[in-house]
Order: sequence, then structure tokens, then C-alpha cells
Amino acid sequence: MHENANGSRRLIEEVFGAGRFELVDELVAENAIGHDPALPEPASGPEGLKQAARGYRDAFPDLTMKVEEIVAENERVALRWTARGTHRGELFGIAPTGKEATVTGITIDRWAGGKVAESWTNWDTLGLLQQLGVVPAAAKAPA
Repeated sequence: MHENANGSRRLIEEVFGAGRFELVDELVAENAIGHDPALPEPASGPEGLKQAARGYRDAFPDLTMKVEEIVAENERVALRWTARGTHRGELFGIAPTGKEATVTGITIDRWAGGKVAESWTNWDTLGLLQQLGVVPAAAKAPA
């Protein structure tokens, strides 16, 4: 597997999915920026990424993440992933619901100097909120 692709997979599966925060320093540049529209502002550097990962893992202590597909070209790596977990801690101000949820997302990483320099993630935030019961599911149109 392409070295950058393996590093991006490790960030998803091992850092976010298994809580191995020590890997962040190895894989993320000091001046890296992580864009996640669910967060109030971009994550900055290794500490910002650790904080974001801890926030998700605190809300879903049994969180697992699996990379389903990877496409790598030059300095860019695109990953399609699935996340599963049980909502046992506060998330975005939402008290724990105890509900299990599964969401999918896509992350695109830009590598420079052997580390992730910038990352863009887009995931099914609305689907998560619906599964947690804090946002009603969309009504189906009559047949």
C-alpha cells in the first residue's frame, strides 16, 4: 500500500477508531489544518486533531472506524469510511442517549514532508443526529 495511504488509514482506524493518540505526532504536521464541518472551527496541528479525536471517542467510547476504500494519487489520499459506536458521552452539547449509531464519511488528506498537512472530512452528521433521536427523520413522500 502507498505509504501516505497507509498513514491516512492509520489516522482513521487507529487514532479515531482505537484511541491511539500517540500516533498523531508521527503522522500529522505541526501546522496541519483539519476541516470537519461538524466542529465549530478547524483542528490545528497534532494537538487539535487529538482533541477532535478525543471528543468523538469520549462521546462514543466503543467507537470503531473502518476504512472501506482508499484512493491515493501524488500527495492526496481519499478514504471512504464507516464509523460505529454507542452514544455514552456528551456530543455537541447532546446528553448521552445510549443509542448505537453507524455513519459513513469521506476524508481527503494532503501529505507534505511525510505527514498530513491538511485534511478535509465530510460525514453524515444529520444521519447521526437522526439515529440518536435528536432530529426527526425525514418524512417519506406518499407513494
